[in-house]
Amino acid sequence: MRTDIFARLDREPEPPKIEPPRMSRHRIALFGGTLAFYLAIVIAVLVSSWLVTLDWKVMLFRPYQQWPEIHAFLDYYIVLGQRGPTATMVACWLGWRSWRQHTLRPLLTLGAALLLLNVTVGAVKIGLGRLGPHYATQIGSAELFAGGDIFPSGHTANAVVTWGILAYLATTPRARRYLSAMSAIVSLGVGLTTVYLGTHWLSDVLLGWAAGLLIMLGLPWAEPLITRAEAWIFAQRENLRGFGRPVPSVPVAAGGPRTVPQADGVDAPALEPVVAAAAGGTGSRSRAHSSHPAHPAHLVRSERTPVTPAGSRRPPHADRTPRGGTTPARPVTGG
Repeated sequence: MRTDIFARLDREPEPPKIEPPRMSRHRIALFGGTLAFYLAIVIAVLVSSWLVTLDWKVMLFRPYQQWPEIHAFLDYYIVLGQRGPTATMVACWLGWRSWRQHTLRPLLTLGAALLLLNVTVGAVKIGLGRLGPHYATQIGSAELFAGGDIFPSGHTANAVVTWGILAYLATTPRARRYLSAMSAIVSLGVGLTTVYLGTHWLSDVLLGWAAGLLIMLGLPWAEPLITRAEAWIFAQRENLRGFGRPVPSVPVAAGGPRTVPQADGVDAPALEPVVAAAAGGTGSRSRAHSSHPAHPAHLVRSERTPVTPAGSRRPPHADRTPRGGTTPARPVTGG
């Protein structure tokens, strides 16, 4: 069986060649234009303008009755805008990329985008409280502040953010263009599908597109926070890895007690003593001795271990006398 495929999978890939998008002037201009469009849609619904009239005309047209043959397909297609299934699929792909590239940026970017989506879209939904077409009570009314939660369209905004994050994290310009076109087509189809099924007004879909696009255009502002979060997570991982490891031994400081090698036949002390100043010595000499550690070969005579002579190894001779002694008298022979 060939194993070169598994060897290639184990090989660490090269880091991404393309840098994260930055807030350029072009991007800031697009963000400002989208924000203006967002506010215009909200104001048009608040004042019950021609946009609300268009909402009612599309709803009374009942597209699901005009083209019933595509109803079954669109019931499955709408899943591409549901937050749970789409977030799970995209998170699995980005998690594999994070593991292969040894970085948490893809997952953290997805988490930051979904968090912004929940906060911004959820706040507007609850604040305006618009009812959906199936629960409308008065023809021509905007159905605001009635306890609903469909304005803007969450399916549409989620499709823009979830599939757009793949284009945002693309590592090549070509992949970014293709994924941007794919996410635009998917989000456009999801928004129109909600209008076809009668679950959203047309203005809900328009505001959902704008809400998702605002998050994708403003996401580079969150890049510094994502970088700090990644560094903090890696630091905590290193701390957990180092927990429980044996502490390395601390070396003995200079001037501390050190072991002295013992000479053959000499009972040297186990630790090198610090040489004190000799009694009656001069102060300069004492300071000179105390500033440098004593060497075993230059110990004070009083601190040296006395060595008793073992005597001569030659056998004693009858005619020889020890040096310094008296010579015994020899008998004189002869006359």
